[in-house]
Amino acid sequence: MQEQKELRLIVRIMNKDLDGNLPIYRALMKIKGLGHRMSRIMAYEFEKNCKIPYDQALGSIPEEMDEKLEEIVSNPEKFNIPSWLYNRRKDYETGKNMHQVMVDLDFSIRKDIERMKKIKAYKGVRHMYGLPVRGQRTRSSFRKRGATVGVVKKEAKAAAAGPAKAEAKGESKEKKK
Repeated sequence: MQEQKELRLIVRIMNKDLDGNLPIYRALMKIKGLGHRMSRIMAYEFEKNCKIPYDQALGSIPEEMDEKLEEIVSNPEKFNIPSWLYNRRKDYETGKNMHQVMVDLDFSIRKDIERMKKIKAYKGVRHMYGLPVRGQRTRSSFRKRGATVGVVKKEAKAAAAGPAKAEAKGESKEKKK
């Protein structure tokens, strides 16, 4: 009879703490840059290489296998995962197909946005002004940036503007003296 192994509750892969109770394919989805499809394919690849079922709890795999799983996540091209699944096909700088996760993904997206702003592309200009980039209508949405403006009566406007003008005049008289 097989010994019941200790279940690790937290498993660290790609500098991310993952829930050890979840199946391997579901736990991988918690890594930024891996969605449903990519995490499932990586879990199948892990099953092929290590003979551990893809739906087994992540915390029950041996610690030595963590490195293998991390390698599959960081280098999917070595494990014949098709390039059309990658989130960075034909990278702007290198021209290579790659799949980026976690901080690398954040950095490359930020770099792309900065490049678009620099060359003043339409998307870059929209990013500069904090407006929606993907064609949404802006008549009633995306108004969060400014302060709320309500209806103000003429008398209240005049009263608010009056002291400000008086202060400005008073300052100019003091400067003359």
